[in-house]
Amino acid sequence: MISRSIDRQFENRRRLLELEHSPEAIRERIAAPPRPSYLRDFIYGAIDGAVTTFAIVAGAAGAGLGDRVVLIMGLANLFADGFSMAVSNFLGIRAARDERRLARLTELAHIREVPEGEKEEIRQIYRRKGFEGEDLERVVAVITSDEDRWVNTMMSEELGYGTDVESPGRAALATFTAFVLVGSLPLLPFLLNLVSEDLVHHPFLVSGILTGLGFVGVGIAKAKVVGQALWKGGGMTLALGGSAAGVAYLIGTLLEGVR
Repeated sequence: MISRSIDRQFENRRRLLELEHSPEAIRERIAAPPRPSYLRDFIYGAIDGAVTTFAIVAGAAGAGLGDRVVLIMGLANLFADGFSMAVSNFLGIRAARDERRLARLTELAHIREVPEGEKEEIRQIYRRKGFEGEDLERVVAVITSDEDRWVNTMMSEELGYGTDVESPGRAALATFTAFVLVGSLPLLPFLLNLVSEDLVHHPFLVSGILTGLGFVGVGIAKAKVVGQALWKGGGMTLALGGSAAGVAYLIGTLLEGVR
């Protein structure tokens, strides 16, 4: 019974793959613009949000400051640092796009000024891929017959640039959203105690647990997207993020003697 079910699932998957690799499906997929992924930006913001906010909590709690002060400092960090990271990510992606644009203009100028030299670059690139003789010359002729195709080939094959599709604004928004969402977890017990006094008896302990759960949640979400084992994604993110949070806790305890 189980074997029959597995065979049926395998057959359905094979049929789906065949449909996805039909000439029409391939034509539509290649013609459509590539979909950008903002997973890196989300994880970047989520981990940093949790770590930096927990660092504020650990430092303030270690110094013996009250829950209200911890909350004020944490919220200030949450939005100020989150916005700063979003802006930095925005400007970084814009800078990378400007760099790519300049490289494209440079390649275009080289093609127009020294076309034979650029043809030789194409020839050597495809010779290293195994093309020889008439096949090689035919490839060179086809690529260099269209200026855009020629430039695109040089950008990817010589300079190593991929398709530039990531939106700086959306990347910044992903970073800021993840920073605020996950970074707010360490502050929740202090926020609850502000609403109702002594609702959480050990806010710092609960803050640490929530931070750890945030790391695991981000790791599991990442693992689902990239097809990684859930335990591996969650465990790795917890270990790395927890190490950073542990450093924050250590600094917080050291600050206790500075009061």
